[in-house]
Amino acid sequence: MLVLVTGCASQQPLLFHETFDSGDLGRWEVTDASAWSFAEDGDRKVLHLTKNSDYKAKVRSPNSIAWLTDLEMSDFVLEVTLKSLGKPNDGHRDLCLFWGRQDAEHFYYVHMGKKADPHSNSIFLVNGEPRVSIARARTEGTPWDDAYHRVVVVRDTETGMIEVYYDDKITPVMTAVDKTFTTGRIGIGSFDNTGYFDEIKLMGRRVKP
Repeated sequence: MLVLVTGCASQQPLLFHETFDSGDLGRWEVTDASAWSFAEDGDRKVLHLTKNSDYKAKVRSPNSIAWLTDLEMSDFVLEVTLKSLGKPNDGHRDLCLFWGRQDAEHFYYVHMGKKADPHSNSIFLVNGEPRVSIARARTEGTPWDDAYHRVVVVRDTETGMIEVYYDDKITPVMTAVDKTFTTGRIGIGSFDNTGYFDEIKLMGRRVKP
């Protein structure tokens, strides 16, 4: 069982740490290379999703994704520092985190949307058909502003538990229970918007090196 404590630490080993300071996407596979670049935002060097990807998924799901290529995970804690650049009043202003990737039409993701509705601010399963919300609990929306925030995804494959945290809160902002995919790759991206991705930490159990 993964344990999340104050500060989003876990008892799992750190397997991956990325700050994008090197300006290298060598460990990442992107759905559309023209949509990604590196940028400086103040004193941060970040990965910049610059536009909605020209890639079109075969089933209704996010198009703009960068997948980590060389780690396949079972249980994990994924921490990402990021900033949404979507329009302030857009109810679907979002950024997304992904996991459990089997192929381009089979994976999970969390949509951190400004306002919750059937297609926003929820945990989704993509299983060879248009994405389906599987959240058991969620907030009314993600309070995006022009600052950086930290999103944490905790996955326990034994119980099927998925927990999502926002800005080091002790209580998850979303939860789900599902065992459709118990291994797979992780990723970052968006459904509708652009954004900056800064520090990424991945802790847990590696299935394949």
